[in-house]
Amino acid sequence: MKLGYQTNTWGGVVGHPMGVTSIKDLFYLANGSTEDAVRDISAAGYEGIELFDGNLIQYRDAKDDFKRLISHAGLSLIGVYSGANFIFPDVLSEELWRIEQVVALGGELGAEFLVVGGGAQRTQAASATDYERLATALDTVSELATRHGLVATYHPHMSTIVETPEQVDRILEQTSIGLCPDTGHVILGGGDPVELVARHADRIPYIHLKDVDPSTGAFVPLGQGALDVDGVLAALRGAGYAGWITVELDAWEDPLQGARDSRDVLLQHATRPSR
Repeated sequence: MKLGYQTNTWGGVVGHPMGVTSIKDLFYLANGSTEDAVRDISAAGYEGIELFDGNLIQYRDAKDDFKRLISHAGLSLIGVYSGANFIFPDVLSEELWRIEQVVALGGELGAEFLVVGGGAQRTQAASATDYERLATALDTVSELATRHGLVATYHPHMSTIVETPEQVDRILEQTSIGLCPDTGHVILGGGDPVELVARHADRIPYIHLKDVDPSTGAFVPLGQGALDVDGVLAALRGAGYAGWITVELDAWEDPLQGARDSRDVLLQHATRPSR
């Protein structure tokens, strides 16, 4: 297994302000320095990075700068994270246009994975049609990613219509896209990350490890929350998983120290005997 880190800790999880008036420009965006994030992630001992679509798009006209940045840091570009509403037909084409810009650039820069979240919550409970529309859109996203050399994965996420284990099962039955579990969101959605990983192992080409304090809902470095790190790693090993494990921590006062703390915990758990 190879260890990666999400750059969003440097700047936090926000959206592009253009999204208020322009669906096609509604990128995720961490407001910190990608350059600082890359240098710190390398210094903390990781092998690769994932970043938000909005931060990747900032290099659209500076591709060589980005390639030099990660090459000098000795890192791989694991993937890029994006998302959309996916259930509103009137704006779907604009959302898919935006995602295609992202996978096209990601393909040029050597990304392996596209990770997407979404499936908007309405003021009322989601309908069967909402899930059908989400599933159809995710299949289209998967086709777009494949066209540009990336593997598409779906990331169940709080504040979408796929939060609970039952909702994860429901959407996976209707779409062929891969699954990228985020263990922190699985816990907040009432699930058991170990059980979910074991049950859906054949759909998981990529995974986010995130720890959380359920009493506050705050995400914390690995080992400081409720996540059973040993159990998740054992479930992955049991399934023969040999891919990337990307640690994600949406915000932390000292991003570099948070990254180091999580890696230390991962290495400690990785050297323990299997259950």
